[in-house]
Amino acid sequence: MGNVCLKAEGITKTFGGLKAVDSLSFEVREGEILGLIGPNGSGKTTTINMLTGLYPVNAGRISFYGKDISSSKPHEINRVGMARTFQNIRLFQSLTVRKNVMVARYHDSRVNLLDVLFGSRRNKHLAMCEQGCDEMLELIGLKDKADWYAGGLPYGRQKCLEIARAMATHPKFLLLDEPAAGLNATEINELKEIMLKIRKMGVTILVVEHHMDLIMEICTRIVVLNHGKKIAEGTAKEVQNDEEVIKAYLGDQYQKNA
Repeated sequence: MGNVCLKAEGITKTFGGLKAVDSLSFEVREGEILGLIGPNGSGKTTTINMLTGLYPVNAGRISFYGKDISSSKPHEINRVGMARTFQNIRLFQSLTVRKNVMVARYHDSRVNLLDVLFGSRRNKHLAMCEQGCDEMLELIGLKDKADWYAGGLPYGRQKCLEIARAMATHPKFLLLDEPAAGLNATEINELKEIMLKIRKMGVTILVVEHHMDLIMEICTRIVVLNHGKKIAEGTAKEVQNDEEVIKAYLGDQYQKNA
Protein backbone atom coordinates (compact mmCIF):
# COMPACT_ATOMS: atom_id res chain seq x y z
CA MET A 1 0.00 0.00 0.00
CA GLY A 2 1.01 3.62 -0.51
CA ASN A 3 1.33 6.58 1.82
CA VAL A 4 -1.20 7.42 4.53
CA CYS A 5 -4.02 9.45 2.98
CA LEU A 6 -6.51 9.56 5.87
CA LYS A 7 -5.68 9.55 9.56
CA ALA A 8 -8.04 9.66 12.53
CA GLU A 9 -6.42 10.39 15.87
CA GLY A 10 -8.49 9.90 19.00
CA ILE A 11 -11.73 11.11 17.42
CA THR A 12 -14.73 11.24 19.74
CA LYS A 13 -18.41 12.00 19.19
CA THR A 14 -20.96 12.38 21.96
CA PHE A 15 -24.72 12.82 21.82
CA GLY A 16 -25.80 14.07 25.22
CA GLY A 17 -24.34 11.60 27.68
CA LEU A 18 -23.76 8.89 25.05
CA LYS A 19 -20.32 8.39 23.52
CA ALA A 20 -21.12 7.09 20.05
CA VAL A 21 -17.42 7.03 19.12
CA ASP A 22 -14.79 6.98 21.84
CA SER A 23 -11.16 7.99 21.15
CA LEU A 24 -10.97 6.13 17.84
CA SER A 25 -7.67 6.07 15.95
CA PHE A 26 -6.84 4.43 12.64
CA GLU A 27 -5.29 5.28 9.29
CA VAL A 28 -5.99 4.44 5.66
CA ARG A 29 -3.28 4.05 3.04
CA GLU A 30 -3.47 4.92 -0.63
CA GLY A 31 -4.79 2.13 -2.83
CA GLU A 32 -6.36 -0.06 -0.16
CA ILE A 33 -9.92 -1.06 0.64
CA LEU A 34 -10.38 -0.70 4.39
CA GLY A 35 -13.37 -2.38 6.00
CA LEU A 36 -15.09 -0.85 9.03
CA ILE A 37 -17.27 -3.42 10.76
CA GLY A 38 -19.05 -4.03 14.04
CA PRO A 39 -22.48 -4.65 15.59
CA ASN A 40 -25.37 -2.26 15.03
CA GLY A 41 -24.84 0.84 17.14
CA SER A 42 -21.07 0.39 17.33
CA GLY A 43 -20.34 3.80 15.79
CA LYS A 44 -19.55 2.96 12.17
CA THR A 45 -21.83 5.46 10.43
CA THR A 46 -21.06 8.09 13.07
CA THR A 47 -17.38 7.64 12.17
CA ILE A 48 -18.09 8.18 8.48
CA ASN A 49 -20.18 11.24 9.33
CA MET A 50 -17.24 12.72 11.24
CA LEU A 51 -14.74 11.89 8.50
CA THR A 52 -16.92 13.66 5.91
CA GLY A 53 -17.80 16.70 8.03
CA LEU A 54 -21.45 15.88 8.61
CA TYR A 55 -20.80 15.64 12.35
CA PRO A 56 -18.20 17.86 14.07
CA VAL A 57 -15.75 15.96 16.25
CA ASN A 58 -15.91 16.61 20.00
CA ALA A 59 -12.28 15.65 20.42
CA GLY A 60 -9.40 14.34 18.32
CA ARG A 61 -8.10 15.16 14.87
CA ILE A 62 -8.82 14.04 11.29
CA SER A 63 -6.23 14.69 8.59
CA PHE A 64 -6.42 14.06 4.86
CA TYR A 65 -3.05 13.97 3.09
CA GLY A 66 -1.61 15.81 6.08
CA LYS A 67 -4.23 18.59 6.11
CA ASP A 68 -6.40 18.97 9.21
CA ILE A 69 -10.04 18.63 8.12
CA SER A 70 -11.51 18.17 11.61
CA SER A 71 -13.50 21.43 11.36
CA SER A 72 -14.18 21.38 7.63
CA LYS A 73 -17.69 21.41 6.14
CA PRO A 74 -18.93 18.54 3.93
CA HIS A 75 -18.59 20.54 0.69
CA GLU A 76 -15.05 21.59 1.64
CA ILE A 77 -14.08 17.98 2.30
CA ASN A 78 -15.59 16.93 -1.03
CA ARG A 79 -13.53 19.57 -2.82
CA VAL A 80 -10.26 18.20 -1.43
CA GLY A 81 -11.07 14.73 -2.80
CA MET A 82 -13.44 12.76 -0.55
CA ALA A 83 -16.87 11.46 -1.56
CA ARG A 84 -19.41 9.18 0.10
CA THR A 85 -22.65 7.28 -0.20
CA PHE A 86 -25.32 6.86 2.47
CA GLN A 87 -27.11 3.87 3.98
CA ASN A 88 -30.44 5.09 2.67
CA ILE A 89 -30.81 5.90 -1.02
CA ARG A 90 -30.79 9.66 -1.59
CA LEU A 91 -31.36 9.89 -5.31
CA PHE A 92 -33.57 12.41 -7.10
CA GLN A 93 -36.19 9.87 -8.06
CA SER A 94 -37.94 12.09 -10.64
CA LEU A 95 -34.70 12.97 -12.49
CA THR A 96 -33.03 10.77 -15.06
CA VAL A 97 -30.09 8.54 -14.23
CA ARG A 98 -27.72 10.86 -16.11
CA LYS A 99 -29.05 14.00 -14.41
CA ASN A 100 -28.59 12.41 -10.99
CA VAL A 101 -24.91 12.03 -11.78
CA MET A 102 -24.73 15.49 -13.39
CA VAL A 103 -25.79 17.03 -10.07
CA ALA A 104 -22.48 15.91 -8.60
CA ARG A 105 -20.51 17.53 -11.45
CA TYR A 106 -21.98 21.01 -10.91
CA HIS A 107 -19.78 21.60 -7.85
CA ASP A 108 -16.79 22.54 -10.03
CA SER A 109 -18.77 24.15 -12.85
CA ARG A 110 -19.32 27.91 -13.14
CA VAL A 111 -22.10 27.83 -15.72
CA ASN A 112 -24.80 30.53 -15.54
CA LEU A 113 -27.85 31.40 -17.65
CA LEU A 114 -25.92 33.63 -20.07
CA ASP A 115 -23.40 30.86 -20.66
CA VAL A 116 -26.23 28.51 -21.63
CA LEU A 117 -27.96 31.06 -23.88
CA PHE A 118 -24.83 32.07 -25.80
CA GLY A 119 -23.02 28.72 -25.85
CA SER A 120 -19.86 30.01 -24.19
CA ARG A 121 -16.82 27.99 -23.22
CA ARG A 122 -18.39 27.35 -19.85
CA ASN A 123 -21.33 25.71 -21.54
CA LYS A 124 -18.89 23.53 -23.46
CA HIS A 125 -17.34 22.64 -20.12
CA LEU A 126 -20.76 21.46 -19.01
CA ALA A 127 -20.94 19.20 -22.07
CA MET A 128 -17.59 17.72 -21.04
CA CYS A 129 -19.03 17.11 -17.58
CA GLU A 130 -21.89 15.19 -19.19
CA GLN A 131 -19.41 13.03 -21.03
CA GLY A 132 -17.64 12.34 -17.74
CA CYS A 133 -20.96 11.31 -16.22
CA ASP A 134 -21.52 8.78 -18.99
CA GLU A 135 -18.11 7.31 -18.18
CA MET A 136 -19.22 6.83 -14.58
CA LEU A 137 -22.45 5.22 -15.75
CA GLU A 138 -20.47 2.85 -17.93
CA LEU A 139 -18.38 1.95 -14.89
CA ILE A 140 -21.47 0.68 -13.04
CA GLY A 141 -23.24 -0.76 -16.09
CA LEU A 142 -25.99 1.86 -16.41
CA LYS A 143 -24.96 3.79 -19.51
CA ASP A 144 -27.75 2.17 -21.54
CA LYS A 145 -30.27 3.39 -18.95
CA ALA A 146 -28.99 6.97 -18.76
CA ASP A 147 -32.37 8.41 -19.80
CA TRP A 148 -34.43 6.32 -17.40
CA TYR A 149 -35.93 7.97 -14.37
CA ALA A 150 -33.87 7.01 -11.32
CA GLY A 151 -37.01 5.96 -9.46
CA GLY A 152 -37.70 3.35 -12.14
CA LEU A 153 -34.48 1.43 -11.51
CA PRO A 154 -34.42 -1.75 -9.41
CA TYR A 155 -33.18 -1.18 -5.86
CA GLY A 156 -29.75 -2.70 -6.50
CA ARG A 157 -29.20 -0.49 -9.54
CA GLN A 158 -30.17 2.57 -7.51
CA LYS A 159 -27.48 1.69 -4.98
CA CYS A 160 -24.93 1.52 -7.80
CA LEU A 161 -26.15 4.85 -9.17
CA GLU A 162 -25.31 6.42 -5.81
CA ILE A 163 -21.75 5.16 -6.24
CA ALA A 164 -21.59 6.65 -9.74
CA ARG A 165 -22.78 10.00 -8.41
CA ALA A 166 -20.10 9.98 -5.72
CA MET A 167 -17.46 9.02 -8.29
CA ALA A 168 -18.54 11.87 -10.57
CA THR A 169 -16.80 14.30 -8.20
CA HIS A 170 -13.51 12.56 -9.10
CA PRO A 171 -12.56 11.66 -5.53
CA LYS A 172 -9.25 10.31 -4.35
CA PHE A 173 -11.03 8.67 -1.42
CA LEU A 174 -14.47 7.01 -1.48
CA LEU A 175 -16.52 6.10 1.62
CA LEU A 176 -19.30 3.55 1.16
CA ASP A 177 -21.91 3.13 3.92
CA GLU A 178 -23.45 -0.35 3.66
CA PRO A 179 -23.48 -0.54 -0.17
CA ALA A 180 -24.55 -4.22 -0.16
CA ALA A 181 -27.56 -3.75 2.12
CA GLY A 182 -30.68 -5.15 0.44
CA LEU A 183 -28.80 -6.63 -2.53
CA ASN A 184 -29.10 -10.20 -3.76
CA ALA A 185 -26.13 -12.49 -4.40
CA THR A 186 -25.77 -11.49 -8.07
CA GLU A 187 -25.89 -7.78 -7.22
CA ILE A 188 -23.33 -8.21 -4.44
CA ASN A 189 -20.96 -9.87 -6.90
CA GLU A 190 -21.48 -6.95 -9.30
CA LEU A 191 -20.79 -4.53 -6.45
CA LYS A 192 -17.53 -6.33 -5.70
CA GLU A 193 -16.41 -5.94 -9.30
CA ILE A 194 -17.32 -2.24 -9.27
CA MET A 195 -15.29 -1.69 -6.11
CA LEU A 196 -12.28 -3.46 -7.59
CA LYS A 197 -12.55 -1.32 -10.74
CA ILE A 198 -12.68 1.83 -8.61
CA ARG A 199 -9.57 0.79 -6.71
CA LYS A 200 -7.85 0.07 -10.01
CA MET A 201 -8.64 3.66 -11.00
CA GLY A 202 -6.46 4.80 -8.09
CA VAL A 203 -9.26 5.56 -5.62
CA THR A 204 -8.85 4.48 -2.00
CA ILE A 205 -11.99 3.00 -0.39
CA LEU A 206 -13.37 2.79 3.14
CA VAL A 207 -16.43 0.57 3.35
CA VAL A 208 -18.90 -0.03 6.19
CA GLU A 209 -20.70 -3.31 5.63
CA HIS A 210 -22.48 -6.17 7.42
CA HIS A 211 -22.07 -8.61 4.53
CA MET A 212 -19.04 -10.42 5.95
CA ASP A 213 -18.27 -12.60 2.94
CA LEU A 214 -17.80 -9.45 0.85
CA ILE A 215 -15.71 -7.74 3.53
CA MET A 216 -13.45 -10.73 4.11
CA GLU A 217 -12.89 -11.24 0.40
CA ILE A 218 -12.27 -7.69 -0.77
CA CYS A 219 -10.72 -5.71 2.10
CA THR A 220 -6.99 -5.19 2.51
CA ARG A 221 -7.44 -4.50 6.23
CA ILE A 222 -10.36 -4.38 8.64
CA VAL A 223 -11.09 -2.17 11.65
CA VAL A 224 -13.64 -3.53 14.13
CA LEU A 225 -15.73 -1.32 16.43
CA ASN A 226 -17.85 -2.19 19.44
CA HIS A 227 -19.62 0.35 21.66
CA GLY A 228 -17.74 3.15 19.90
CA LYS A 229 -14.28 1.74 20.56
CA LYS A 230 -11.83 -0.05 18.29
CA ILE A 231 -11.48 -3.64 19.48
CA ALA A 232 -9.37 -5.03 16.63
CA GLU A 233 -7.51 -4.10 13.44
CA GLY A 234 -5.74 -6.27 10.91
CA THR A 235 -6.12 -8.54 7.92
CA ALA A 236 -9.25 -10.62 7.38
CA LYS A 237 -7.52 -13.70 8.81
CA GLU A 238 -6.33 -11.82 11.89
CA VAL A 239 -9.77 -10.36 12.55
CA GLN A 240 -11.53 -13.69 12.00
CA ASN A 241 -9.41 -15.28 14.72
CA ASP A 242 -9.61 -12.44 17.24
CA GLU A 243 -11.47 -13.75 20.29
CA GLU A 244 -12.96 -10.36 21.18
CA VAL A 245 -14.28 -9.88 17.62
CA ILE A 246 -15.75 -13.39 17.56
CA LYS A 247 -17.51 -12.78 20.86
CA ALA A 248 -18.78 -9.29 20.02
CA TYR A 249 -19.75 -9.73 16.39
CA LEU A 250 -18.67 -12.56 14.10
CA GLY A 251 -19.58 -15.73 15.95
CA ASP A 252 -17.80 -19.06 15.50
CA GLN A 253 -18.37 -19.66 11.78
CA TYR A 254 -15.68 -17.26 10.57
CA GLN A 255 -13.06 -18.65 12.89
CA LYS A 256 -13.81 -22.15 11.62
CA ASN A 257 -13.49 -21.04 7.98
CA ALA A 258 -10.37 -18.91 8.48
